[in-house]
Formats: sequence, C-alpha cells, structure tokens
Amino acid sequence: MINNLPSIRQLSLLAFCLLLSTIATAQPGQRYSISDKKAIKLYEEAIRAYELRLSEEAAQLIEKAIERAPRFGEAYLLRAQVKMDEKDRKGAIDDLRQVTMIASRSFPQTYLFLGDLLMQEEDYADAKVQFETLLKMQLEAPPLNAEAMMKLESCRFAENAKANPVPFDPVNLGPSVNSEMAEYFPCITADSETFLFTRLVNDKRVRGGKQEDFFITMRDGDGWLPAEPLSEVNTPFNEGAPTLSADGSLLFFVACESFGGDWGSYDGLGSCDLFVSKRVGNTWGKAQNIRQVNSYDWDSQPSFSADGRTLYFVRGKHSGQGIKSQDIYYSQLKPDGTWTRPVLLPGKVNTPLAEESVLIHPDGETLYFSSNGHPGMGGLDIFYSKKQPDGSWGEPVNLGYPINTGGDENSLLVDAKGEVAYFASDRAGGYGDLDLYSFVLPENVRPNPVSYVRGVVYDAENRNKLEAIVELIDLETGQVAIESYSDARTGEFLVVLPPGRDYALNVSRPGYLFYSENFSLKGVEAGEPVNLEAPLDKLKEGKRMVLNNVFFDTDSYVLKPSSKVELNKLIALLEANPAMNIEIGGHTDAVGTDEDNQVLSQNRANSVVEYLVGQGISAERLTAKGYGESQPVATNETAEGRALNRRTEMKVMK
Repeated sequence: MINNLPSIRQLSLLAFCLLLSTIATAQPGQRYSISDKKAIKLYEEAIRAYELRLSEEAAQLIEKAIERAPRFGEAYLLRAQVKMDEKDRKGAIDDLRQVTMIASRSFPQTYLFLGDLLMQEEDYADAKVQFETLLKMQLEAPPLNAEAMMKLESCRFAENAKANPVPFDPVNLGPSVNSEMAEYFPCITADSETFLFTRLVNDKRVRGGKQEDFFITMRDGDGWLPAEPLSEVNTPFNEGAPTLSADGSLLFFVACESFGGDWGSYDGLGSCDLFVSKRVGNTWGKAQNIRQVNSYDWDSQPSFSADGRTLYFVRGKHSGQGIKSQDIYYSQLKPDGTWTRPVLLPGKVNTPLAEESVLIHPDGETLYFSSNGHPGMGGLDIFYSKKQPDGSWGEPVNLGYPINTGGDENSLLVDAKGEVAYFASDRAGGYGDLDLYSFVLPENVRPNPVSYVRGVVYDAENRNKLEAIVELIDLETGQVAIESYSDARTGEFLVVLPPGRDYALNVSRPGYLFYSENFSLKGVEAGEPVNLEAPLDKLKEGKRMVLNNVFFDTDSYVLKPSSKVELNKLIALLEANPAMNIEIGGHTDAVGTDEDNQVLSQNRANSVVEYLVGQGISAERLTAKGYGESQPVATNETAEGRALNRRTEMKVMK
C-alpha cells in the first residue's frame, strides 16, 4: 500500500472493514447466519486466504461455500469485498443486494454499503431506497441511522447538483508531466512557474517494486518542460504529498518509513511524518523531521500558508482497521523557529468521517479540502470553506458536479490567481493510471485574488547576492503581513499579498543597515508581479539610509502609528550594535518658507528621537537635526520629486 496515494475508497464506511474484521477474527464454532459446518469451514479458509492476499484462492473457496449454502450472508459480503478489490463494482452491488434479500436484519449495515456503491454509480434514486429501507427498520443503532440520514441528504444534494452542473473542462497536462504511472498531489509556486508533484515509480530495490518520488518541472510558454526527479530529496522509499512555500524555497512533505545509512534518515515518529527541506539556489538540503508537529499517529498531506507561518495538515488515528478519524489540524511557526502544538481546525470543516487533501490558498482565507462527511455526490468530494472574522472556518461549500462525482475526488490545487485548478484523475484518455489535469475554476468557488512581490537583495557596494529577513507590513494596520527570507545564493524572494492595499518593505541582515521602501498594490491587477530591489549598505561610519516608512501628516511632526514598525526595526539595529551612535535628520520639500521648513524638519527629527528614547535607547547615542529644504535629492518642480525630498534619514555617526 503506497501511503500517500489518494485514497480510492471501495465503500464509504470503515464499518464495512470492521464487519469483515469481526468475521475474520471470529473463533471456530461462532454463530453464523447458516448452520452448514462444511460451508462455514470453506468460508473460514477463504477468510485466511484473503488475509494472506491470495484473492484467487479466496474467491474459489467462497464460491464453494455459497454453492453449499446459497443463503450464506457472510460469504456474499466477503465476495463483495473481493470484487471491489478487483474493481468490479457492479458485481459487488449484486452480492450486496443478495444479502439484503436473504439476511437483511442480520446485516443491516449492508444497506449503507449498497447505498454507497450505488452513489458511486450515480444511481441516486436507488441509493435513497437503500437508506430509507434501513431507517424504516427502526433499529436501535444511532450511528447507523445518523449515517443513513446524512447519506439521504447527500443523495438529494447530488440529484440537484447533476441537474445544475457547473462549467468543467479538464485538460491533461501532457506527456511532459504525465506518464504511464500515477501522478498526483501537485503543488505550485505563487508565480505559477514551478510545478512539483508525486509520481509512483517502479523500483526493484523496495518491497512491492513501487515507491513514490517527487518530480519537478518549470513552465515553458503555455506548457511545461519535461519533469525531472527531485534527486536531492528522493530516496528508495516513499515521499509524497508535497507543498511548497510561496517562493518555492521550502518543501514540506510526508515520508512513511524510518531509515538511515546512505539513503539518509527520516527517523519518523509515527506511521507517516511531516518533513521540511530548504532550497538554497538550485540545491535542496537534507530533510528534517518537524518533531514539534508530528505525533505517533498518521500525519500527512501538508499545506503551507503564503504568510510563511501556518502549516495545515491531516492527522489520522490508528485502529485495527487502519487509519480512521482523519481530521485537519494546523500549527504555527513561532518567532524562535519552533512550532506550536497542533490543534484541530476550528469551525465547521471537520466531521466524524474523513477529511483530507487540505489546501490553504495563498489568500489565507480560502481552504479547499476533500471529505465524505458533508453532503456530496458520494465518496470524497472537494469543498471549500472561508475563514471567519473570529478565526474559525465557515460552512463548507461543495464545488459542484461534475467537478465532484460519485467517486473520490481529492488532490486539488488552485493557483495564486484563483482562476486555474489542478487535480489528479484516472479518467479515460490519459497516459495511464492517475494523470494531472487543469481546468478553469468556476467563478463562484474561486478564492480571493492575490498579487505577489518578487525581489532581490544584494550588497550595495559589490552587488553580491545576500540572504536576509524580508518583512512586508500592511501600512493601514501596521501589522506584519508576511515574513520571509531571500535566497542565500540568488538573493531572490517572492511573497504573496492581497491587492488593493499599501505596504512597507523592510529587509534586514546582521552587519548591514536595513533597507526600507513603501509601495502600493492599489490598481495592480491580481496575479501581476511587483518587482523590487533591496540594496543593503554595510554598517559603517558615515553611511546614511532613508527611513522610507516613517510617516507624518502634512505640516505635522506627530508620528503616524504606521511608523512604529520601521522605528522598532531601527531599535533592534541599535540594540544589536550597542556601540553605534546615530543622527536622525529631518528633511522637507521647498513648499513654504525656509524658516517654517527648518522648524518642521527639526521637530520631526525630535519626534523620532523621543520615540527611540521612550523605547529604551540612550539619548546619548542619538542626535536630532533638521535640515529643512537645504538638501534636496530630487527636483521640487514635480509632486514626485517633492515626495522624495520630504524624508527622514538615519546617519551612522560612530
């Protein structure tokens, strides 16, 4: 069993597996629905063969048992399971119908199993009959009755959804991405240029001869370059369910074995654990177990938010029938680089059944996931939920038919623009097994639009590329919207931001003055990049920098609250360099009299110094000086030039 492969449920309830397990572990002489001892013996031999995965032998023994005892309900149930293993759904339906005719009260769960299979066949009218029959039996079995009622609601939803289909025209991504093997669980960077996915590959070194590896491709016009294996991360074992940070520098994924030696070490805690690898340039580092997040259970299918701080994932509990109670959890990255204890997603997303394939869109407010616990078409359907003002997640919305069908849908990816979605499907016409497809997402289920900022950090003197902390601050709220890092080799960074707002950029690195700039995404079309450069000056005596994100109202020297983020960055610089003394210089444009401008510039410099002193910086290290309009850096003949001349500067004096 490949641990990360999207589940293809044979029947919707783990109760069916529970029933078979009960039958399989029954002791000789137990009470069966028939009394023919030879038929029972044949059946028990079939169970043992089935447990050993000798399906053909098990099928032959079941046939002999049914020939001797045509009303043997347990044998029909086992044969239905064998047929489902062989993907013979119609044959399994026939066997389950037989059980309802000969032993319905002995096996009332059969109506649920049969109804589920009929839903997968999209025969919702007949499926409703099965669920209604179970409810009419008036059993004292609250879980069965509750499930039947939920399934009835799903049938009604499905009939309406089929009558009102949503636009859906999937396009195969082609042979550069897809192969005769299965491809699934895609992820993509915010600029839609880098595409990563999981592929099932043949590998004679491992038991079963198959394992999961990552493949990566880059956009080539309207298509993709031939996908290549991600060799630094791949091992002869299973890696799967990848998620990339917005800039593609962090890779979170799942590994389900513990091993060491020449193949590296995943040293897992549970059956599957979450790991992270960091890219420097084009090289991926050794994967690290995220121990503060992982548990001794099944942790899988991560999705990392574009804010660079929140990791969503799916956790399943172990039971005698495998993994169950799959729910969505999240953990947040703390300033010290550690993770908070994972907690269940608050709100209305999780159910007593299965949630999986979680995706947090770059807007940070739209969550896509698969579930069989909400009204749907049958099996796993894809839903989305919106984040509420209190931080919880709202009522899930089904993406509709034919995006969702009677089978299992999962592994959905939505690009940053919110217009194109990707998913895995084994539909006819592909290259073999599961292929990756794209389609235009209907407007009513799209996330909020986002834009992205792409930049590069470098040494201002020699233009060497630098790794640095990159912060984007929402100027309206004064809150840090995104914290990220530039690449150590290329100096590049990429962050995702909501459009229609004004932002401040702060870039810092030890041994350098920080760099600040402000820009607007108002009027910028969603999905269009803003390109920035951040030259950093080494910390030397005489160096100056403009505090671009220190703000005053016109003719005022009262600091705006949005200035505090940048001034706090200056405080951190001073605290990290206790021998440094600085001058705060105030500058104005040429509008007004020289005298008034001189007074205003001095008062503004004084306001900055007063704030720094109030935050614990010694006044002896600070000098305030107003320069008025005497040191322009641009013409005063244009509005743009005057804006550049109105500035606050910091100069290193010592």
